Amino acid sequence: MADPKPIIFSGIQPTGSKHLGNFIGAIRQYVEGQDRGEPAIFCVVDLHSISVPYDPGDLRERVLDTAAILLAAGLDPERCIFFRQSDVREHTEMTWLLSAVTSHGDLDRMTQFKEKVGKARELASAALFYYPVLMASDVLVYRATEVPVGEDQRQHVELMREIARRFNARFGDTLVVPELVLPEVGARIMDLQEPERKMSTTGGTEQGTVLVLDDEKTIRKKVGSAVTDSGREVRAAPDKPGVTNLIDILAVARGTGRAEIEREFDGAGYGDFKKAVADGVVDLLGPVRERYEELRPDEAALEATLAAGAEKAREIAAATMVDVRARMGFG
Repeated sequence: MADPKPIIFSGIQPTGSKHLGNFIGAIRQYVEGQDRGEPAIFCVVDLHSISVPYDPGDLRERVLDTAAILLAAGLDPERCIFFRQSDVREHTEMTWLLSAVTSHGDLDRMTQFKEKVGKARELASAALFYYPVLMASDVLVYRATEVPVGEDQRQHVELMREIARRFNARFGDTLVVPELVLPEVGARIMDLQEPERKMSTTGGTEQGTVLVLDDEKTIRKKVGSAVTDSGREVRAAPDKPGVTNLIDILAVARGTGRAEIEREFDGAGYGDFKKAVADGVVDLLGPVRERYEELRPDEAALEATLAAGAEKAREIAAATMVDVRARMGFG
């Protein structure tokens, strides 16, 4: 008998413009996962966005921007469940109930919170501190077995696994302990100008961040000015973070491995190598940008897609909540 198909869940924030790191580390996994999952569930996690200052009107626009990018990248509402997080209220109810098995110390150890708030810890919102519990609820309310995310979310996924185990130990076997799924290559794409830091639209450099919607000229300029090192050897190594990052990007764009890239450019120098990386990124992102420009103007169609997905998601989440409430003594 064949193994059962996984239940896949992942979400993406509608904050900032989506960049190459998002595309390689998350979006590409979504598209590949929608034929493996039964179901494969993906959502725009707008509730997470309110953990930092934001404008309500801008948030609505960015949700649609993000939805259009994901659809342009290949998400198919006929092959997956795709929705807006805030349209399924079971996420927020589950978050409060899971607080019973989440300690303050768990959240205090989250490195992303510490990195984001810096010295302004006392001014940070409670929502930012509590963010990992909402993320756990997003996954556990669907009893997902796989969570495809970037390397930077590893600690959050480990916490949600621990929350599920604690809940089951205290209230009875109810929740599924999900598995983290990382891409084999490109789990952490770095800033082209500061390759010791991950690519980001909020904490990275403008020139070092390739946006999914950048045009060809902009992409070639950013890749061409990428930081490498004083040598000429195209080789992945800890002391060559800039070159290693570009190797990973090209490997993903071509669907190959690091070793193949290193062999191809052995002795070639950085000029030819960077041109090939730029070509690869243009080929990878060009069709997405073109499709996005077709989809984004029809906001009614985007809203209809998200609403239809929310109805499917709500049916699954509601069934989980019946069991969770009963186990916890409610109703």
